[in-house]
Amino acid sequence: MNTELSLLAWTLVLAVVQILLAAAARTRETGNAYNVSPRDEDGPPVGIVTGRLKRAQKNLFETLPLFAAAILIAHVAGRENASTLWGAWIYFLARVAYVPLYAAGVPVVRTLVWTASLVGLCMILYAIVAMQ
Repeated sequence: MNTELSLLAWTLVLAVVQILLAAAARTRETGNAYNVSPRDEDGPPVGIVTGRLKRAQKNLFETLPLFAAAILIAHVAGRENASTLWGAWIYFLARVAYVPLYAAGVPVVRTLVWTASLVGLCMILYAIVAMQ
């Protein structure tokens, strides 16, 4: 398996970790009894960190299908090159850095890191469409 596909796999691991982080934070707020219940009633309000973790997760899920498709298209089409390699690394590392930045409520830097992840994605897309 090449590096780009490996980074896609690690990004999927990151997605699972983000699901678990948000779920664990919410369980700390509601307790196990509520968590295993049918949740017919609203639980306590979502806490600040839990809300941030859920939004960070949602944010990843907005771009993850695009990243996965771009990596797979580049691989199948034989368009992997330095742009796809660097793009995949930038996307993955930015997505990893984004989680603690968002959870900690760090402004500006969080947005710059998010922008970096999009740059990485665009590098992969460029390799697919511009090199035909």
